[in-house]
Amino acid sequence: NTMDGDFQKREDAIRHLKKVIAFSEKLGIGMVTTFVGRDQTKSVEENLEAFGRIWPPIIQYAEEHGVRIAIENCPMLFGREQWPGGHNLFTSPALWRKMFDIIPSKNFGINYDPSHFVWQMMDYIQPIYEFRERIFHVHYKDIKVYPQKLKDVGIMAYPLEYMEPKLPGLGDVDWGRYVSALTDIGYDGFTCVEVEDRAFEADRERILDSLKLSKRYIEQFVI
Repeated sequence: NTMDGDFQKREDAIRHLKKVIAFSEKLGIGMVTTFVGRDQTKSVEENLEAFGRIWPPIIQYAEEHGVRIAIENCPMLFGREQWPGGHNLFTSPALWRKMFDIIPSKNFGINYDPSHFVWQMMDYIQPIYEFRERIFHVHYKDIKVYPQKLKDVGIMAYPLEYMEPKLPGLGDVDWGRYVSALTDIGYDGFTCVEVEDRAFEADRERILDSLKLSKRYIEQFVI
């Protein structure tokens, strides 16, 4: 039945994640980035209860292998297939506080992407300071919100109806303030440029252009 199928999928996902954690240790990387997941049909409170049951043993396994787990703050909510709740619970500072209370482990932290805060109308600078000890990895991806589209469809629309992912520098993130905050907290980890800009998907040449443009833009802030 459906319940048995969902349980099996969850168990398969946990086994896969543990394999990734083990290989991260063997490769000397010591970090895995992922999502915590979410049952989009259930409430936030019900999902927090499930998180408290499912994730502590995973983080304990990561501790045993000397691996840190960085959760990206993307809601995984873009179109109708993720509606209404999205596929990731780890989306806001308010939820982070609750989840860090549930799992206080220093091996459990954040893969910080400012773009997801923009379209949710949240501050993406202040949390850098509050969660400075929990930021293990960072993303460079931009988001462009189209005010006229937002006025037409409202915040209850599918998010891609009023925003689009863009290359760093082509959206609404203030990258100078973002990098400044990261230097304030002494962040010295890796960064990842996420290329999700539809304007650069036509062919291989445009994809390579997107990487070159992103590199050129980011070099004004990062050596």
